[in-house]
Amino acid sequence: MSERGIIARHAGTVLAGQLATMAFGVTDTIVAGRYSQQALAALSVGSAVYITVFVALMGVLQALLPTWAELHGAGRHQDVGRSVRQAVYLAVLAAVAGVFGLLFPNALLHATQVPEALQDDVRQYLGVLALALPPALLFRLYSTLNQSLGKPQLVTWLQLASLVVKVPLTIWFVFGGAGLPAMGAVGCAWATVMVNWLFLGMATWLLRTDPLYRPYAIWRALERPHWPTIGQFARLGVPGGLAIMVEVTSFTLMALFIARQGTLSAAAHQVASNLAAVMYMVPLSIAIATSARVSFWLGAGDPRRARAAIRTGFRMGLSMALVLSGAVLVARDGIAAIYSADREVAALATGLLGWLAAYHLGDAVQALCVFVLRCYRVAVAPLLAYCLLLWGVGVVGGYHLAYRGIGPWAAQQSPAAFWIASSFALALLAVILPLILWRAVRRYRPA
Repeated sequence: MSERGIIARHAGTVLAGQLATMAFGVTDTIVAGRYSQQALAALSVGSAVYITVFVALMGVLQALLPTWAELHGAGRHQDVGRSVRQAVYLAVLAAVAGVFGLLFPNALLHATQVPEALQDDVRQYLGVLALALPPALLFRLYSTLNQSLGKPQLVTWLQLASLVVKVPLTIWFVFGGAGLPAMGAVGCAWATVMVNWLFLGMATWLLRTDPLYRPYAIWRALERPHWPTIGQFARLGVPGGLAIMVEVTSFTLMALFIARQGTLSAAAHQVASNLAAVMYMVPLSIAIATSARVSFWLGAGDPRRARAAIRTGFRMGLSMALVLSGAVLVARDGIAAIYSADREVAALATGLLGWLAAYHLGDAVQALCVFVLRCYRVAVAPLLAYCLLLWGVGVVGGYHLAYRGIGPWAAQQSPAAFWIASSFALALLAVILPLILWRAVRRYRPA
């Protein structure tokens, strides 16, 4: 099979699973939106905080993909198993830190001036989701292992099957019935808790029984922590996780700053941000598949074929980004109407979706660059670029444009201000990160 075919098959399988997982968020958004504007606004703020914590910690674990793909490419199967077992310690440390952050969100909610009327609902929502974080992170470790081996099918089947459980549970818990009281946004969180633990149980059973993992001898007693190995994980994973955290917190801060404009703006922003996250799954899946192939060839000692994989992945990713952005631009009215029955919310969201079309193009380029850069052990430079542009230009620039005005542009008091600034920030990233990648590839020398 050609390199394009391998990447396309891997990316398509990952995408199916990622979209199934993202359908959790879509389900929550639609169900909460049908329940009440208040529930949708609370979900917007609460999910923004949770996603920030989860994705940052997930990024630390996802950064292990190049390490395991290289070992796989070099034929060092037993070393893959030992490395995975050491990574379990890293996942546990990440889970402890994340649960603490979810249980004590008050400082963040007060600093960003989330309305008092929303804060109680948000705290209850996050308190329940703290129970969902540990299994979510451990399942992400399992997912990363499968992606590094070029075998994501089992993960995808689990994610698709869990959707069958998630949708009816969410509807039941949110609206109540059969003796269960209506829980609003908190019901979405309880449904997620149950599904995440189901995820983890199935993944554990597969690791123990499936022949795919037998050559890697993963299912053995945990060795004592080997801190030099865990330190190597952290040197690549922490900057990678922080970079993703900066990316996601730019979204989180947008949601929190927009919340002060009222429930209408918060609800409309939730529609646009949820669709942005769904669209991001396409370049993310292609980036994962591309980085797995690049690291495989680097581990096999063939940097020329690694460069060919990069070119193939970028052509695929950019083509899909253009198609998706065009589709959103054309169909934004109908998309907004699907998300919310409230005409005011749908009208405001329609305008935001127009900016989302531009936002996605830059988002696709930066995702491809960041994942491939990890294959070459470059993580700090993207982190610095993210801090400067996503926080400095996207969030700070959006805040000034929304509430104070910038130069000749008066304050807009609209969520659109944040989407305009963030789109501009991603456009700059789409220029800078490819230059960093080009330099890293040219300077690479096999060990």
